Amino acid sequence: MTSTYLMTIIMLPLLALMTVVGLYTLIPGDVKEQTHSISRRRLLIGFWPFFVSASLVYMLIQSQSSIVNMLGLKVNADYTGYLLMLEGDLVSHFQGFATPMLTYLNGFIYLMIFSFLMIFTFVILIYTHNLKALEEFTIAFIIIYLTAFPFYIFVPVTVTGHALPNVVPLLYDLSPIIDQGVRVVDPFLDNDFPSLHAALSIMALMVVVFRTNLYRYKVFAAVSTAAILFSTVYLGIHWITDLVAGAVLALVSYYFAIKYREVIFRKVHRILVVLEVRLGIKDLIYCPGCSNEISVIPHIGCVECPSCGERLDYHPLTFV
Repeated sequence: MTSTYLMTIIMLPLLALMTVVGLYTLIPGDVKEQTHSISRRRLLIGFWPFFVSASLVYMLIQSQSSIVNMLGLKVNADYTGYLLMLEGDLVSHFQGFATPMLTYLNGFIYLMIFSFLMIFTFVILIYTHNLKALEEFTIAFIIIYLTAFPFYIFVPVTVTGHALPNVVPLLYDLSPIIDQGVRVVDPFLDNDFPSLHAALSIMALMVVVFRTNLYRYKVFAAVSTAAILFSTVYLGIHWITDLVAGAVLALVSYYFAIKYREVIFRKVHRILVVLEVRLGIKDLIYCPGCSNEISVIPHIGCVECPSCGERLDYHPLTFV
């Protein structure tokens, strides 16, 4: 079991280090000066709904094999042939200039840069108190995973490195640790259509470009997304059709996230308030009008100061 998850164990400290470096290099000084710090308690209270929801859908993908076995599903279809008829061996041209150094670089991009882009987008939206963008990112993230999951069960498409004779599965040949680690999420290496790497990275790029004013991170996200898309075909994983489907999924999920964000989180906050009341979770803040301490339910949204009557819009991640 330990060897199966060895890739994850290795990646976690590297991602933590990359996140720290990112905070120092990708956020401009004037933004850091304008960003007010919040307590660790408020950070945890405000962030846990986003973390739990994103983790649950990620675990759903990881549990694909167990879910299929538990439900007794017998899926014998293979749609690889349709993609082969549609685009032939087009992706083989991306390996025409393959070198060991380029393969290691693209392996790093596919595994680490993609993971960093997902994690750091969460982090940077919290760091800059960009709650609206954080909610949209979370909704789109969940939509993408939930939409892709049925395709992975009922529309299996084999990776190009195992389907085309002139394409090498470069990523899986790099190390047995990588091969075993990838199979935790994709046990049969047929979770190709649509491409999650394409859908999630393009969606993250749209959130960063259209919902933040962080120029450095916009440039980083744009370059990273282009590199991630290239790595998926260079490494013998995805078909061009997978990337197109992933891009469409990113656009649709982003549209729904923007259109229905308020409706969705209005209902989410009602559920959170009920849970917080039952669990006795409260936060202490100071009223900016009279400086008196107020006890509030974290996700109540709006609170009235009992001393001066001032109404305050409150959220753990944004209230100063």
